Amino acid sequence: MTIIPTEPIGSIPRPPELIEAFANGDPMDPKLESLYEIAIRDTIQRFEATGSPVITDGEQRKYHNFITYCVDGLENTTPDGFIIPFEAGHHRRMPQLASGPFRYRIYADRFLEKAMRYTRVPVKQAVISPSALSLMYPAEEIPGYSRAEFIDDLIREHETEVRRCLDKGAHKVQIDFTEGRLALKLDPTGRLLNSFIDLNNLALSRFTSAELTRIGIHTCPGSDRDSTHSADVDYAELLPSLFQLKAGNFYISLARERDYVRVLKIIRAHMKPDHRIFIGVVDPINPQIENPEQIRDRILEAAGYIPIDQLGTTDDCGFSPFCDDTSTSRDTAFEKIQARVLGTALASRVLTSGQHG
Repeated sequence: MTIIPTEPIGSIPRPPELIEAFANGDPMDPKLESLYEIAIRDTIQRFEATGSPVITDGEQRKYHNFITYCVDGLENTTPDGFIIPFEAGHHRRMPQLASGPFRYRIYADRFLEKAMRYTRVPVKQAVISPSALSLMYPAEEIPGYSRAEFIDDLIREHETEVRRCLDKGAHKVQIDFTEGRLALKLDPTGRLLNSFIDLNNLALSRFTSAELTRIGIHTCPGSDRDSTHSADVDYAELLPSLFQLKAGNFYISLARERDYVRVLKIIRAHMKPDHRIFIGVVDPINPQIENPEQIRDRILEAAGYIPIDQLGTTDDCGFSPFCDDTSTSRDTAFEKIQARVLGTALASRVLTSGQHG
């Protein structure tokens, strides 16, 4: 029997009480511990209620966002780092490294370990890519701490984080690579993107073939306050390079693409036989709830381009990658997730019955 796997990307909007606490104080204050625990338990219970075969903790403990959770609060950084511009007109800013050495303050296995206490359902863990964190190093070399030394430290810290998650039983470790599409917007020559691919492959090369089957890459055009940062970049420019990454799984934002079939054809042309392709069938930015039948039909269409034994489904992006984003409610997020789960089951039924195509 063919079963199409389905997985979430990660983040779920935080409860209002937690968002308010972030706004009024230090998100790392131990006094907030009870709020985090309440948010995680509720998120996991609601995830389980959707029937999702794989869940996350909703990234409730990623204090600020999915990019800098591991370095927030480092004393050797300044707040005036790389700017991520969104189409709605706002921006997000990363910290900048002021001196060496580069070290993570928090590894994501801490989040995973706490989440696994509350569920027996497989839990996946999202981590940030080395290429995203490489943007923390300033344009001018830091005295006494070369860029080469920084890259060595960065790759080691990333490997440590991924291994800790794998060792603690993560179903998958998802590397968030949202800057891939943005790289082409910043540098249409592709040189920046190629440097990102090379850097991430340096890290991926440290894992065995068996480990890589539990490691995935997520790409999307960004999602924050109902806005993206690079949806205008043609996937045809990104996907050939994306599939050069040495991971076993790819989570590809697809639901909001205007020419869905064209992107499927590009995926078919460049994917490799050992890849599992999780296509986005839910758009977190669109307030309209997808229905299971609509999702089923999208999956059946995708099955005409991606072999069934390499096909999976996911959400286009997390529902709240930045913790203060209130543009989507928790209720909406879980309704969309449940629609994805039900729609994937409907498509699996059709495909296993032999009635498709």
